[in-house]
Amino acid sequence: MTRQEFEAGLQRDGFAAAVVVERLAGYSLGEHQHPFDARAFILAGEITLTVGDVATTYKAGNVFRLPAGTVHLESAGPAGVVYLSGRREAASS
Repeated sequence: MTRQEFEAGLQRDGFAAAVVVERLAGYSLGEHQHPFDARAFILAGEITLTVGDVATTYKAGNVFRLPAGTVHLESAGPAGVVYLSGRREAASS
């Protein structure tokens, strides 16, 4: 997937325009959740997301998706991470 394809998918699926996020080596964020759907395209470095007992590492060219309310932890790789992040308001019930 290319950056352009990722951004086109965000637009098609009702996400806000992507923003670039950079996290330095050593960055980590404990258990938390977001009130929005998140989708990200890794540009450089890597990030590990842990959902439940499953840790998944995403590297350049990978995409991750987190539905609103998903409890997770995150940490940047040894070189940090740079990614495009899109958000979509969660559907109201």
